[in-house]
Amino acid sequence: MAVQVNEAKEQSNIRFVTSGGITWMDIEDPTPKDIEFLRGHYPFHPLDLDDCLSRIQLPKVDDYEEYVFLILHFPVFRQEVRQTVASQVSVFLGSNYLVTLHQKELRPVGEFFQQSEASEEVRQDNMTRGTGYLLYRIVDRLVDYWFPMLTNLLERMDLVEDKVFDETVEMGAAVALLRRDLIKQRRISWPMRDIAQTLGLKLQRFTAEDMTVYFGDIVDHINKIWHTLDELREVIEVYKDTDYTLGTERVNAVLRVLTVIFTVLLPFMVTSGIYGMNVVLPGGLVEGSLWTFSAVMALSLLSTGVMLYYFRRKRWI
Repeated sequence: MAVQVNEAKEQSNIRFVTSGGITWMDIEDPTPKDIEFLRGHYPFHPLDLDDCLSRIQLPKVDDYEEYVFLILHFPVFRQEVRQTVASQVSVFLGSNYLVTLHQKELRPVGEFFQQSEASEEVRQDNMTRGTGYLLYRIVDRLVDYWFPMLTNLLERMDLVEDKVFDETVEMGAAVALLRRDLIKQRRISWPMRDIAQTLGLKLQRFTAEDMTVYFGDIVDHINKIWHTLDELREVIEVYKDTDYTLGTERVNAVLRVLTVIFTVLLPFMVTSGIYGMNVVLPGGLVEGSLWTFSAVMALSLLSTGVMLYYFRRKRWI
């Protein structure tokens, strides 16, 4: 391991910390060069190494004789595009080493590594109890990192709730953005429930601690996240339906007004259409009079008044 550590110093993305006979090697933003280093110094399956650079892998746990390989997904909110995306963590866990590969945007892993690197007390508390326990501490921090994003989602839901019933505000876009983030988080949390339940048994051989208890706590946290997301899904569906209903009502109100305007003007349009024909008619320009024009207008106004009275009785206006 000493030779491997010395060579790892030459890799710009590879960091390591050692305590209690256990080495934690962390690789941020892994490159093909980093994968080649692991390929040459560890007994990792080539397909597992290829999965570390893939962006489309599903969360999974592969159990080998010498190590366990995991792919986990956790949500990250990217401010530049204002949406939640899944960020992958690849883990190789053996009896005396732990290798983590992830993007820099997953800050809990990098922050925990820096704390372990700087503090002997942190190393003693987390690294001397086995690689299985060390992985639990990493996963626990990543799950805890999820809750602030869930809180942010709840706050955005509250803002939408305050405005969705305001008929002067168009909330379709805001509701659609919330649904997109909600779907992303549900898609990430669903496979994590099953994986967390199996990790306690899979990692038991790498530590003297009872890992089922620790990962059972993580399962409880993930279940809480899942149930919260499930409740939010029902609420946002109500918001979507409400926004659609209110929008339809606004459109119907406009159409109702336009229909009334068109209807009350219909007698005038009929009269003007008749007298606009290129033929001689009673009351026309050839043999008509002001009294005839007044009678025609009075008849049109009377027809309009009767229509308005009828619409009012029917409560259409």
